[in-house]
Amino acid sequence: MRRPSHSPQVAVVVIGHNDASHVTDAVRSALAQGPAVGEVVAVDDCSTDNSADLLAELAAAEPRLRVIRHPANSGGCGSPRNTGLDAVTSPYVMFLDSDDVLPPRAVDALLTAATEARAEVAGGLCVRRELPEGREVLWQPHLYTAPAVIARPALRPRLVHDTLCVNKLYRTGFLREHAIRFPEGRFRYEDLVFTARVLAAGPRIALVPDRVYVWHVRRSAERLSISLDRADIENWRARTEACRLTYDILLDAGQKRLARAARAKFLDHELRMYVRELELRDAHYRREWWAHTRAYLTEYDASDWTRNPVGPGRLLGRVILASPEPRDLPRLRELASRPSRLLPPYARAADGTPIWSDDLPRVTLEPLLTRPARLLPLAVDAELRPRARATRLPLRLRLHEMYGRLAEARPQAADVEWRRREDGSVGHSRTAALVASADGVWSAEATVDVAALGSGTWDLRLRVRFGEGAYREVTAHAHTSAGLLRRRVLPSARHGVVLVQPYATHSGGLALRVATGSHGVITVARTRLRRLLH
Repeated sequence: MRRPSHSPQVAVVVIGHNDASHVTDAVRSALAQGPAVGEVVAVDDCSTDNSADLLAELAAAEPRLRVIRHPANSGGCGSPRNTGLDAVTSPYVMFLDSDDVLPPRAVDALLTAATEARAEVAGGLCVRRELPEGREVLWQPHLYTAPAVIARPALRPRLVHDTLCVNKLYRTGFLREHAIRFPEGRFRYEDLVFTARVLAAGPRIALVPDRVYVWHVRRSAERLSISLDRADIENWRARTEACRLTYDILLDAGQKRLARAARAKFLDHELRMYVRELELRDAHYRREWWAHTRAYLTEYDASDWTRNPVGPGRLLGRVILASPEPRDLPRLRELASRPSRLLPPYARAADGTPIWSDDLPRVTLEPLLTRPARLLPLAVDAELRPRARATRLPLRLRLHEMYGRLAEARPQAADVEWRRREDGSVGHSRTAALVASADGVWSAEATVDVAALGSGTWDLRLRVRFGEGAYREVTAHAHTSAGLLRRRVLPSARHGVVLVQPYATHSGGLALRVATGSHGVITVARTRLRRLLH
């Protein structure tokens, strides 16, 4: 549908520091939005590269562009955004980072929604684009499946999950009337606090399913972005502090429902994300992380734990609170995966109540006894055994019983899919019958033809089917016996040669890297060499 053209009503604030390689692309993407954008304010946070010169050259040819240069670097993203916000004169404002871009007609989509709904805020889909691979992941897509107008944020508590400031259009007067600004200086995760202040003010919000922001994720960059650089404990401390401020801001504004939702979001998002990476850190980091997390979780009250007590995030938090030292990290990693996997052992207390483990009986799993099978954190082991000189590889699956619940649900079969990580396409799928054994395990076997899959990174996805039509979509725990996860070069009639490597992802799932033909094998070798040198 063709949207009406708008008169100049929107300012785009672009911020950057030492990002000469990308900043002009960001600014041009804002200027290319059309007549609705009346001004672009580029705030250079005292770059030491040639960013300022490039912006000045661009501004000389574009009257809508104004460049502001900080005399000293602020150390964060909040101060330059506040500088830009203070400078704009347009009725509406958006924010854009120097290494990202606005897709075509993003501003028109948001401005149309805001003006038609008389909304103070309009939001749309943000796309996380992994570079250089180009894989795209939608950010909080459940909020943006269809156009919607929310009279006040408390009616849609899920809004607390969309903590980005950049995929939204704000009425400038609304921000100024409520003194809504970003934290100043070197404050990490300033988006979380800014978003909390916006929601606390109770704006009318319009949502659109259009793509309005492209977030470029460059994990191989020499300098990781603040949100990606999670290797030091200060990052986690900053994250929890931003989440604490979020809760306090919402609670102080009387937004109790949103405040509770923000605490639940921490368990389901932040806690799970960092637990998945905990095994990658050294012993000192783990101890510091564990102690800090326990201290933070003691601020939660009983009502924060009662809803969905065996939800993955809440169960992670209860285990951490119950133990003074890091423990069960492989099992916690699996529980933190998406979807979650609760690996054995399945212990019981003396009275038969399901518990986390014999030495942690206070963490009860009793709600698992009544949870529907389609919501159980099923544990499936996957073992892929490469064969010499064969590209059709046997895949063995083992589904574990969980306190008798699976026997009740009667597992029938497992649908096996391999999805290409780069674009989400399905390579091929198989259905394998699940057969019960005496040791409380259901087994299935299938094959994967890696030559037919083709080049790419492939993630294993399963759908376990039960009697009476119920099912549960799961991922599988990668079996890591010696020799099973080793790179192999296999002959192929179709490609000449196929390079295949099964491996365990950060969350413990099974995945495949496949390269076909001599060119593909050489490309993989060069990429690996570059990574080693980097």
